[in-house]
Amino acid sequence: MQTDTTTTRGHVMVVDDDALFLESVSTNLSNAGYRANAFLGGEAAVKYLSESPSADLLLLDWKMPGMTGIEVMHRLRADNIDIPIIFLTMLSDQIYEEAGLLGGAVDFIEKSRSFAILLRRIELILGGEKTRAAKSAPDGRDTFTRGSLTLRYDSRRASWQQTDVDLTLTEFNIVAYLVENAARDVSYRELYDIVHGEGFMAGDGEIGFRTNVRAFIKRIRQKFRDVDAHFTSINNYPGFGYRWRDGSEQ
Repeated sequence: MQTDTTTTRGHVMVVDDDALFLESVSTNLSNAGYRANAFLGGEAAVKYLSESPSADLLLLDWKMPGMTGIEVMHRLRADNIDIPIIFLTMLSDQIYEEAGLLGGAVDFIEKSRSFAILLRRIELILGGEKTRAAKSAPDGRDTFTRGSLTLRYDSRRASWQQTDVDLTLTEFNIVAYLVENAARDVSYRELYDIVHGEGFMAGDGEIGFRTNVRAFIKRIRQKFRDVDAHFTSINNYPGFGYRWRDGSEQ
C-alpha cells in the first residue's frame, strides 16, 4: 500500500502496519497542507527512499511485523539517507527512546497524542531544518577550520585530523553550534533547540530534553573517537550542558 497526496508545505512519509491509522494521519497531513505518502510496512518505505530520497520527514511506527521501525532507520542510515525521523509508538519506556535517538531519530511521539501536537512538532522540525540548511560558516565562507576540525557548510560534512567523520545533518548542526560558541558553555536547552526548534518540548519536561541531548552527544563523541581514540573536545558541565575545547585548551 502506498498513497500520495500532493500539496505544498512539505513532503512527509508515514510508515505503519495499521491501514486505518495510516489513512487517518495521511488525510490530516493533507488537510494541513502537506504532501503525504503512506506505506504499509517498512520495506516499501526503504525501497521508495532508496530510489527517490526526496522526502522532508519520516513518521515511523516503532513496532511493525517484518522490518521494525528501528531496522528501517538503520537501513536508511547505512545507505546515507539522512531524513529526519519521528518515531510513533505506544511504548513509553525510556530505554526505547534512547535507542531511537542514538540511532539518529529526532523525536518520539506516542500515538495517543492528538494530531494537533504531532502537527506542531512537524512544523517545528521542518522549520528548523530549513533554517539550518541555509546557514553558512561564521566568517561567511563555505569551509571553517578550528584546530583539528574542519566543517564544510556547503555539504554539511565534517573532518577531524583530515579524516571524514560520518555525522548526520543533525549531528553536524550540533557540532557546528558548539564550535561557533567555543568561548562559552552551551546549555542543554540550546542544543535541544538545534535538534527540534525553539519552543519544542518532548519527553518528560527538563529531564526529557536533557536525556535527548545526552544521547546525541554520546553518538557524536563515538563517531569522533572512531577516527581518533583520544578525542576529548566535547566537555560536559553536569547540570548545564557542554563546551567545545580545542586540544590546546585541555
